[in-house]
Amino acid sequence: MSFELNRKLAARCEPLPTSATVDPVTATIIRGGMETICFEAATHLGRAASSAIINQSNERNGSIVDAHGRLAGASIGTPHLTFVTGLTVRYGLMHQQDYDWGRGDVFLGNDPDCGGGHLPDYNVYAPVYDEAGELILVQCLQAHQGDTGGKDPGGFTLEATDIFTEGLAFPCLKLVHRGQRRRDVFDFVVRNNRFPSFAGDLAAMIGGVQHSVRLLEGLIKKWGADQVKAAINYNIEHTEQRVREEVNKWPDGTYEADVFVDHDTVGSASDIRVHVACTVKGPQLTVDLAGTDDRPDLVGVWNTFANSRGYVMTQIVAAMDPSINKNEGFFNAVDILIPEGCIAHPPPNKPAALGSFHPACEITEAVCLALSEIVPERSAPQVYKMGMPNAVIGFDELGRMWMDQGVDSRTCDASAVQGIDGWGTCPVSLGNLLLAQVEDAESRFPVINISREMTLDSEGPGRWRGQPGSLNVKQVLEPATAMTWMVTSEHPLRGMCGGDDASPYANYFKVGTPEEHKVELSANEMLPTGSVIAYQYGGGGGFESALLRDPEAVREDVLDEIVSIQRASEKYGVVFTGSVEEFDLAVDVAATEARRKAMSAGRTA
Repeated sequence: MSFELNRKLAARCEPLPTSATVDPVTATIIRGGMETICFEAATHLGRAASSAIINQSNERNGSIVDAHGRLAGASIGTPHLTFVTGLTVRYGLMHQQDYDWGRGDVFLGNDPDCGGGHLPDYNVYAPVYDEAGELILVQCLQAHQGDTGGKDPGGFTLEATDIFTEGLAFPCLKLVHRGQRRRDVFDFVVRNNRFPSFAGDLAAMIGGVQHSVRLLEGLIKKWGADQVKAAINYNIEHTEQRVREEVNKWPDGTYEADVFVDHDTVGSASDIRVHVACTVKGPQLTVDLAGTDDRPDLVGVWNTFANSRGYVMTQIVAAMDPSINKNEGFFNAVDILIPEGCIAHPPPNKPAALGSFHPACEITEAVCLALSEIVPERSAPQVYKMGMPNAVIGFDELGRMWMDQGVDSRTCDASAVQGIDGWGTCPVSLGNLLLAQVEDAESRFPVINISREMTLDSEGPGRWRGQPGSLNVKQVLEPATAMTWMVTSEHPLRGMCGGDDASPYANYFKVGTPEEHKVELSANEMLPTGSVIAYQYGGGGGFESALLRDPEAVREDVLDEIVSIQRASEKYGVVFTGSVEEFDLAVDVAATEARRKAMSAGRTA
């Protein structure tokens, strides 16, 4: 558990030893088989688990790591989990003898200081051997669990100063030995989790991994271990080659960006900086986070090394041709430098739960801003900027905890990209994270949704505008506790290539009562029956100058109640005749041209 361990975990791994050769078609077929098996593992988990986070929101990912710890295949899942999973497995691989690895075993890892993300992201994985007993692959399922056995439900402790406050950390824990569940270990893990459904969720992860191991054993038997190893080597090398070819097309130079988090979780520090410098030199891309905040007394804004590395890669992948296979070849082609001791690479035992929100998202946002100077056509920030949703927690008549984690549907952070307005209810970083249906949440928890409406004038203006944010209003039907951390008020989501920033976030508790108040920093407070909370989610950022937007598109935005007439004039420079009420709203072409000319002159003065 040290910086030295992180260096070892992230070091480049050698190809698998094999004397076989493979043609591109066969390598692609084998890769496709592995990806299908990953998809089956993730689908099994999504259908078998009870937690809304997993079976509704799909916050899970299947991936395959080879015997040397290289990412060899991945399913469609939450993108950043794809690039985090491997380091947890590498820690286990480094200690195979200590943990007595063998056929039929299943392991659990989540320790942030042993290659993990934050504690709630449990990685359940199992080794896959050929008929001769050689380790070939490791099948993984990673999913966000609703609790971690720490001080506060959900694993998010706002004032935590060490990892132990947040819950149990498992470097590498054997759940199944030679096909037999270790009942003592399984019960120990379940007992230290507040979620009543957790035993079933963990069993679903084990079952999904075991099912996929059998499928992978069949794939290895069909093609032969040497052929499979050759295919993995080929696909990783091919990805590295494709990535370097893409980078070689980019202009040499260093491209920098700064993004800030409003404050840490206790308000002891503000304007917490993430700095990124992306340097292109021929076919080599280097991403350097030197200059990122390293104040040792910060609270709650420490992102794990594995998470930071994974989030950087999530944004780099978005900037590349999407047909490039997502595997270890990306890491082989890109140098990622994260200074030891900064908030993106903390000392051991720092709390990391909320770091997966911030500064993780600021890391991807900064990489996107830097690369937007090179590939504006592929600049889509992979973010979710909400700080943390309102988590509402209570207990039923049997003393069992329930928790509405606020993962139900909303619209926020969906930025515009070149040629397309922001759209949908999810930012692009969420990938397969669908967000739960509000009806499902109401059937599970004593919480009712009063309204969730898109907010007028909350889009980031631009030639292509961001999607509006939404105001989500809920009422608790029983006494409960609500917990949240508010950011993105002072530093909202950035616009791209001259587009305006998105609208800021805001949050209100006990709405409509004398005790109504705005959450300025964070909150962990009791809510009596009938209390109302209102969370204003920010919109997406704009792309390119709003003065370049088609005036007729602005007119449609006004008619669709996305943009007001006043905002159309002040931000987009569009002047209308007529009115919405009389159904005769029209663009005054001459007045619009004159206003935009004047606004442009004012901006450049």
